Amino acid sequence: MELTHLAIEQIIKAFLIILFAFFSVFLTLVLFFYFSRKKIVKIAVEKKNQELHYQKEILQSVIQTQEEERMRIAQDLHDDISSKLNIVSLNTHLLKTPNLSEAEFEEITNNIVGLTAKALENSRRIAHDLLPPVFEKFGLHAAVEELVLEFSTAKNVQINYENELDFSALEVNKQLHIFRILQELLNNSIRHGKATHISITFVSKNYQNTCIYTDNGVGFNTNSENKKRGIGMQNIESRVNFLGGNINVQSEINKGVQIEFNF
Repeated sequence: MELTHLAIEQIIKAFLIILFAFFSVFLTLVLFFYFSRKKIVKIAVEKKNQELHYQKEILQSVIQTQEEERMRIAQDLHDDISSKLNIVSLNTHLLKTPNLSEAEFEEITNNIVGLTAKALENSRRIAHDLLPPVFEKFGLHAAVEELVLEFSTAKNVQINYENELDFSALEVNKQLHIFRILQELLNNSIRHGKATHISITFVSKNYQNTCIYTDNGVGFNTNSENKKRGIGMQNIESRVNFLGGNINVQSEINKGVQIEFNF
């Protein structure tokens, strides 16, 4: 009887030990999953905050770029057109001067015609910068060809342009974003990169429309946030983001730059 009672006590003790061990393991697992989940949620929140911060930076850069463009247009209108129209107005009033000789009348008239022609030419140039007529009439491919020709002749730089894509399938708004990206890249290569050779290639890569842009300029350190996140680069990234694509920038000091983006 005593042996049976002792055996029962041992069984109960063993059961309690097993129960305690099971509870300890269960509690450990619960705590582990709780803190793991908490850490995962924390990482996800931090990642989302970083994305929101980055989107905010892009939005600010786009707004700043737009404001700078508006200021540039306003300055061009004031300097190139408004000033010339003011002189035209003054010359027009001179025509009312009594007893003008024929030579004086002809000189004033020629001044008015010349200034009016220059104002018209400058207004066309400003309109061309906003939206090139060739883009509006013939689309992106023709506009890029004209852009390349303009930079090649005016900036003393060799530019190779090749295109294997059909841009007509793209929305006009997306074509315009691609055109603005190339404008920004060319300006950066020549103004900041001091490049003398530039290559622009549009191909289908991994079933995606892709632009590969390279130059032989001074390059930059891609680890430098100031270089990588400049206003111009942020503007390009925001446009690529609008296109639903990705951008990859590779560069080294004195080794030029290679930029690849898809859309």
